[in-house]
Amino acid sequence: MVSEKTLILDGAQVKQKIRRMAFEIYENNFKEKAIVIAGIDGQGYVLAKLLAKEIESISSIEAKLVKVSLDKLAPQQGEVILDCDVKEVKKKSIILVDDVLNTGRTLAYGLKPFLDTEVKKIETAVLVNRSHANFPIYPQYTGYALATTIKDHVEVVLGKESAVYLS
Repeated sequence: MVSEKTLILDGAQVKQKIRRMAFEIYENNFKEKAIVIAGIDGQGYVLAKLLAKEIESISSIEAKLVKVSLDKLAPQQGEVILDCDVKEVKKKSIILVDDVLNTGRTLAYGLKPFLDTEVKKIETAVLVNRSHANFPIYPQYTGYALATTIKDHVEVVLGKESAVYLS
């Protein structure tokens, strides 16, 4: 059985959503010299890279890119690892980024390294919010809110042919 894919956002729309999110992040952090854009490994990290580039193009804020690695299927079993020294995020504003917010589990566990050090504030950003929260995670920055059933699958493709699909 081949599942049908429905295009939700095309490349131009994805780019527009990322730009709008970057402006919102800038508006809420305009007094900062530098912020940390921490992307969940995979499409979350790719989105974080695009957001960091956009923030630096529209403001004088330095957007430090950090990769957050964890086991998405069993996040409580493995370690949550940053690709930088934890001292580099100390007393900074953190934006934790993932591509899709389903239940909130990945973002909740992705917060762990930042909770173990003193940070100024932590915000979350997602390209697509599906609103099936099982964890107390609400994104401050959302590119697109999408009402779905739990059985639906949202696929985010970022790169040369960016798009968001529902299947």
